[in-house]
Amino acid sequence: MLDTVLRCVATLVVFLVFPLVIGQTEHKVMAHMQGRLGPMYAGGFHGWAQLVADGVKFAQKEDIVPAGADRRIFQLAPAVSLLPYLFVLLAIPVGPDGFVGQAIDAGLFFVLAVMGVGVIGKLMAGWASANKFSLLGGLRTAAQLMSYELPMVLAAASVAMAAGTLSLPGILDAWHWYWLPWQIIGAFVFFTAGLAELQRPPFDMPVADSEIIFGAYTEYTGLRFALFLLSEYVGILVVSALTAVLFLGGWHGPMADQLGWLWMLLKTFALAFVVIWLRVTYPRLREDQLMRFAWVGLIPLALVQLALTGIIKVAIS
Repeated sequence: MLDTVLRCVATLVVFLVFPLVIGQTEHKVMAHMQGRLGPMYAGGFHGWAQLVADGVKFAQKEDIVPAGADRRIFQLAPAVSLLPYLFVLLAIPVGPDGFVGQAIDAGLFFVLAVMGVGVIGKLMAGWASANKFSLLGGLRTAAQLMSYELPMVLAAASVAMAAGTLSLPGILDAWHWYWLPWQIIGAFVFFTAGLAELQRPPFDMPVADSEIIFGAYTEYTGLRFALFLLSEYVGILVVSALTAVLFLGGWHGPMADQLGWLWMLLKTFALAFVVIWLRVTYPRLREDQLMRFAWVGLIPLALVQLALTGIIKVAIS
């Protein structure tokens, strides 16, 4: 019982700290790549106070609920968007020998199902805000979820087929380095679909500030708006960690028994850096381009990966 409590507490600490580290890293990386002055100089040494300034800014803003909004749903939406990622983190293995918050036999199915719940929070926000831009953002979110959930599941299914299990620790136990070449297509599909589900650039049409003001978040202020931003950074952590587990071997590396957790963190944060890099590099897709990319691009690639995995699995068995 004590061991379970300690693991849950450790997961909560990771949940609260690592997303803030990713957010601070995004400030710094974008500042270097785009020549932004504030994040580099706020507070002195390398802009250490930028994250503090952002937190104070959100905390001091008034919490406003529009008069025409569905008040209870409006207030509940940020929590529904954020909390599912905490449960996903509980199931992601960090190291060998059971170094995981809670081992689940069907862990892959669990994490994919729970991640979809987080998107419902954005739908609730868009519907309850009594704002046409928010509603449009919510509808775009729904369309994007339906389009990109399928290739994400198919890419994950190819890994489960190769490992012969839905357990995330079991997948890592069965993982081999020779998986990297023939699972590269699935890795690309899974990671890209994960970015689209998080509505990260270039897949951020549901929150396009230049077109629909900020989508489902238009009417949110203060800490409730901050919770939506925090859920995005937690989502980056989750998608990066899952990609590392499924396709990059997770804790596998030199001296895995002692340093497995270190390899897992390095792979996760390397992928998080790629997420930030893509935000700076690529322009936003149009809505029709975004939908076409899923149905014409990613889904056929995911099916090819699934067929290739089946062929190789039969050939080596």
